[in-house]
Amino acid sequence: MLPSSPAPHRGAARQTGARRVLVLSASMGAGHDTVARELVRRARAQGHQAETVDLMRLLPYGTGSGLRAFYRTSVRHAPWVYDGLYRAFLRPGDHTRPSGVPLARLAADGLDRLVARTGADLVVPVFHLAAQLTGHLRTLGRLRVPSAVFVLDFAVHRQWLHPGNDACFCLTDQAADAVRRAVPGTHVETTGPVVSPDFFAPAPAPGADGWRRRFERYAPGRPPVLLSAGAWGAAAGLGETARLLAGAGYLPVVLCGRNQALRSRTARLPGALALDWVTDMPGLLHAVCALVDNAAGQTAVQALAAGLPVAGHRPLPGHGADGVRRMAELGLTEPAADGPALLAVLDRLMSEDADERRRRAARDRAVFRADVMERAVALTGRPAPSAGRP
Repeated sequence: MLPSSPAPHRGAARQTGARRVLVLSASMGAGHDTVARELVRRARAQGHQAETVDLMRLLPYGTGSGLRAFYRTSVRHAPWVYDGLYRAFLRPGDHTRPSGVPLARLAADGLDRLVARTGADLVVPVFHLAAQLTGHLRTLGRLRVPSAVFVLDFAVHRQWLHPGNDACFCLTDQAADAVRRAVPGTHVETTGPVVSPDFFAPAPAPGADGWRRRFERYAPGRPPVLLSAGAWGAAAGLGETARLLAGAGYLPVVLCGRNQALRSRTARLPGALALDWVTDMPGLLHAVCALVDNAAGQTAVQALAAGLPVAGHRPLPGHGADGVRRMAELGLTEPAADGPALLAVLDRLMSEDADERRRRAARDRAVFRADVMERAVALTGRPAPSAGRP
């Protein structure tokens, strides 16, 4: 059980059983922030006070914006650079590798002030450098409230792990086992991913009909297949994949994120539909026939929640490739090593009958096991408030 935090100076929240939860995220793409917002929503629905903070804003002297710009440029234009950094800093293994603590602790004073200002009872990092920071401060005794890390990756890399953190919540049992081996003595649980309840909506999901009408107007009779490039529009060979699908009779629907250059290029491809930033992801995922994924990130787990089959193809180097491979090993995605393999996967998925689709969707949704926020608050050793689950 996690140690209790010191008695707060705000007694009213204590009397009602509510907790003050601080979710520590990072604006590196959109996945971490999407999870953080959902955790805050859940915490508030359960009767707690909660807010999220961007670790990049706690880093001094423009360090956060510089780090974000470097990472975005690397994954968009020089993925081999990011792959080299991943191998040097992040990939699990027995070899000694540099620690993320020196960079993370630049945000230590900012987090100290934030915890004091909010009176937080619990800190939940959802980004690996944030986990390094909280673990470091817990070890020093500067962070006097529990830190419970939510590990967002299917393939857990070493920068998620610091022995100073009190708990780790993981997406799968395999990830949880890896954490137990790496940081013995840490409380570890498998909860599954975190997505908004909207993705679990039964068909027809709100908004799906509008997307279907749009697809039918654009390419009548062609099954729409979604290609994801993440919030930053990072993908290898996306145009080639879109041309392959269009030539095989599919409608490639390309999520270009906030990359307008990618959207402009994709819009010129015959038979492809290029989308910029989409706010109605539940409706979109319920309107397409499959997702072609390259990162094993939030779009992939949202698809699992929506009952949409996922094919892993042309993964991004680094943790994207490791995550896509791990999802395939777990049977959560269909691996497609090349173009012909991708077409074979999609053709097989299109031939599924209704019962097969329901069974597959049920298997995929079984990865969602427990509510991370409920478990994190429960481990503080205090009674949960009376509010119902979200």
